[in-house]
Amino acid sequence: MSELPLHYMTLSHLAHLMKKGSLSPVELINHCLKRIDSLDNKLNSFCLVCPERAATAAKMAEMAFQGGLDLGPLHGIPYAVKDLYDVKGLATTAGTRLLRGNIASADSTAIRKLTGTGMVMVGKTKTVQFAFGGAGINHDQGTPHNPWQKTHYLPGGSSSGSGVAVAAGMVPAALGTDTGGSVRIPASLCGIVGLKTTMGRISRFGVYPLSWSLDTVGVMARSVEDVALIYQALQGPDQDDKDTLEHPPHDVVRSLKDGVKGLRVAFAESVFWDNVEPEIANAVRDCGTVFEKLGANVDSILFPEAEEARTIYARGMVIAAEGYVVNREWLERCYNELDPIVALRMIKGKDIPAMEYLQNTRSWKVLRAKANDSLKEVDVLIVPATVIPALPVTEVEEKMEVYFARNATYVQNTCLGNILDFCGLVLPCGFTSNGLPIGLMIYGKPFQESLILRVGYAFEQSTDWHKVFPDLSWAEE
Repeated sequence: MSELPLHYMTLSHLAHLMKKGSLSPVELINHCLKRIDSLDNKLNSFCLVCPERAATAAKMAEMAFQGGLDLGPLHGIPYAVKDLYDVKGLATTAGTRLLRGNIASADSTAIRKLTGTGMVMVGKTKTVQFAFGGAGINHDQGTPHNPWQKTHYLPGGSSSGSGVAVAAGMVPAALGTDTGGSVRIPASLCGIVGLKTTMGRISRFGVYPLSWSLDTVGVMARSVEDVALIYQALQGPDQDDKDTLEHPPHDVVRSLKDGVKGLRVAFAESVFWDNVEPEIANAVRDCGTVFEKLGANVDSILFPEAEEARTIYARGMVIAAEGYVVNREWLERCYNELDPIVALRMIKGKDIPAMEYLQNTRSWKVLRAKANDSLKEVDVLIVPATVIPALPVTEVEEKMEVYFARNATYVQNTCLGNILDFCGLVLPCGFTSNGLPIGLMIYGKPFQESLILRVGYAFEQSTDWHKVFPDLSWAEE
């Protein structure tokens, strides 16, 4: 670990170095800012970098250390935040220049909590416009560049900039959001770890919404332990978000290293494997052998509720309907100024009949109960995060119908977890012959974040995929 450059160290290791005094928060933030300055002209992941703000926060973290005050494992650690989160004094643009005057008057709850841990916010990362898209394309502010290829490949969306910033070592961690896969898709395509939480675990107060029925706060980092540490700090009730009030915080760090011996790990068959590319299928299937060697009971199960969830997701257009309500002013008044790949889909939300919308959302409760019953003998499911790897941006942008088809393919497996209210963890499990990351997705039942993190940690510690980093010499030219 000590041989790694600072920018590829986990935040856990960076914290260790700072606690023993061999690295200071100021040195670390300067390293991150220098790397952003060196790489982001090509990678295009940030929409706003805040060097003075970050330097001040890092200096405060350093002074606290010098004064004997240790705020915990996140003290002095830099992070980036998807540009949906309110940060006092900064614009929350949600991926569109139309909102550049939307200056936040207060921090979102997530930002406030991370500030309390001593973390240092470096800047805001790009997102698909209004966070509505799984491929990661943004024609308004620019599409971030997947760091695993010199040519422009998709980063995954909608937390596209966060995925690229972490994968390229510009920051050790970043916040995203996940409504239909927006944390897990970029985590998969960029070869990092991404956690989708159960709705109600982390406050959404101060986060620009897409769908109040499905939005969740998520975390992206380079290791499962790093994700767990940030999740631990973010979770818990918040009076400003009623969905969190019945869910007290739980300790995921204590059980993280308990292993998987005796756990029931199942491949979920059926729709999760539809049209999956062979290299991805083989890599994910091989994960079963890893879990068996670790002592887990590995099996395959039929999971028909996944097919029902896919039908509901495709038919109901709940995200489009709720997205239209949230963004009605811009869709009606500035339609031609919006990114057409978003506007064309979201404008359809105004035509969803109320009866269909209500029937659709009411059916979720029944389906979620059925799914939980089907999985009563299973601890976690394992499936491919995405069924295809990252594709060249030009190939997907070529025609509108191609974009829509590819976008649907990327959310194929992730959107089902949102409908079923599962928590989900994505981490690298291989590479294609073209050198593109392959993601394993571990699904857990609602509020089982501690379990999926434990399973993910065991897998990660038994494999080396997380120790492979992109060659970015081309971006430094």
